Amino acid sequence: MSLFYHSTRGFSEPVTSKQAILEGIAPDGGLFVSDGVLTPCLDPAQLLANDYDANARLVLGKQLPDFSEQEVAGCVRRAYTGTFDSPAVTPVTAVGDDWLLELFHGPTSAFKDVALQMLPQLMGVARQGDGREVMVVTATSGDTGKAALAGFTDKPGTGVCVFYPDGGVSDVQRLQMVTQAGDNVAVCAVSGTFDDAQTQVKRAFGDRALAERLAEKGQVLSSANSINVGRLAPQVTYYLDAYLQLVRTGALELGDELDFFVPTGNFGDVLAGYYAKRMGLPVGRLVVCSNANDVLYDFLRTGVYDRRRDFHRTISPSMDILVSSNLERLLYLASDGDVELVSSLMRDLAEKGVYTVPERLMEQVRASFSCGRADDERTRATIGRTWREEGVLLDPHTGVAKAVMDETEPSGHVRVALATASPFKFSRSVLQAIGEDDSSLSDFQCMDVLAERTGLTPPAQLSDLREREVRFTDVIAPEEVPAYVEQACARVFGTAREVAASSEVCE
Repeated sequence: MSLFYHSTRGFSEPVTSKQAILEGIAPDGGLFVSDGVLTPCLDPAQLLANDYDANARLVLGKQLPDFSEQEVAGCVRRAYTGTFDSPAVTPVTAVGDDWLLELFHGPTSAFKDVALQMLPQLMGVARQGDGREVMVVTATSGDTGKAALAGFTDKPGTGVCVFYPDGGVSDVQRLQMVTQAGDNVAVCAVSGTFDDAQTQVKRAFGDRALAERLAEKGQVLSSANSINVGRLAPQVTYYLDAYLQLVRTGALELGDELDFFVPTGNFGDVLAGYYAKRMGLPVGRLVVCSNANDVLYDFLRTGVYDRRRDFHRTISPSMDILVSSNLERLLYLASDGDVELVSSLMRDLAEKGVYTVPERLMEQVRASFSCGRADDERTRATIGRTWREEGVLLDPHTGVAKAVMDETEPSGHVRVALATASPFKFSRSVLQAIGEDDSSLSDFQCMDVLAERTGLTPPAQLSDLREREVRFTDVIAPEEVPAYVEQACARVFGTAREVAASSEVCE
């Protein structure tokens, strides 16, 4: 069975995992998958003594077979040593009779840190001997952008260019990005939605003329979104680690299935759970939890994916997405690698805005996935109730998952909701949810009042934002994204070469 990667839309030009990480997205617009890496290999009974780093080495080694054991170990050490404020990296904590998987203990207080502290390390190893400069380009609905900036800033031979929807992220999320230090970074707002930005980023990746111009300068584009296999692979680790934590505490018996409730818009976070299940972890239901932008909820119920709907700005902005890119990987896997079907569905989505999945394929999908949804009103009510009754403060994305979990009939399985961000990233919405008046407060005053009312301490990397200088103020139309990327490459790599040349003269 092949351990090479290829596109979800065709079997031509297989590449190694290192090549897949550097390229980010396949030349035909598909996503990289491998038919050989998702085989049963995770036996919790043999892994109970593992800490997070050991689990990460195992999970990454299985998915990225052309990385040596030494290379993987070095990447894990650099990614997770001293970068998270919990020794467990992603601790599991109780909330009533259920559990939360806390994924927000990294440097940007969001779940994206788990993967985006790792991706720069993987890309650095993959670049060895490549000789090209890599511009990492990503669209963000709020959290990926800052996590990518934190991971890639000032990495030699690498730049990072982030696009976010103007007015479509929280003020804290925006400030995390536009105040980013570093000589190799670019941040820009896009007039429109996350989907508008993501569509144009994909257009930049598919622009052959742009690729040729960059290649003449020894440059290449890559991605930090979960379309990049190097972003997706590290996320599998926290599903395994959560299972082992619960077994060690006695909350779960070895071999019992564990249900996960995942707030998601782009489908990458919950897909990582499916990868863990394919690799042998006893996962029961993977529950996709949607906000008012419920395209995934409707798809799982009907088999029709239809992005032709109203877009809603919600209190959980990182889920405000109508085109869930990683669903393409699930369609490939559930159809046993039917690249012609996947290509046809993706073509329908691009041309018509809708596609319908055959019922036989939906049966495979529903064997593992369930769904639920919660609008802003239910999410606020859940945040308030959870704080009053359990003394646990949730951000609005975790609030969606908890709302769905609370209204789902218990299956007899232990249940875990993925807690994806610090509530202090969304202080105004959380303050409202626990019944406090925010009408006369600035965003940072909301953070201060939330801390005072709850007795909790905001992460320093969030509260310190009020003191930082705004560096990036550009706002562009969506169609200007590819040109902006090319300009960012010229500025970042031109500066890098000038600095290197200056250093050589000084020596």
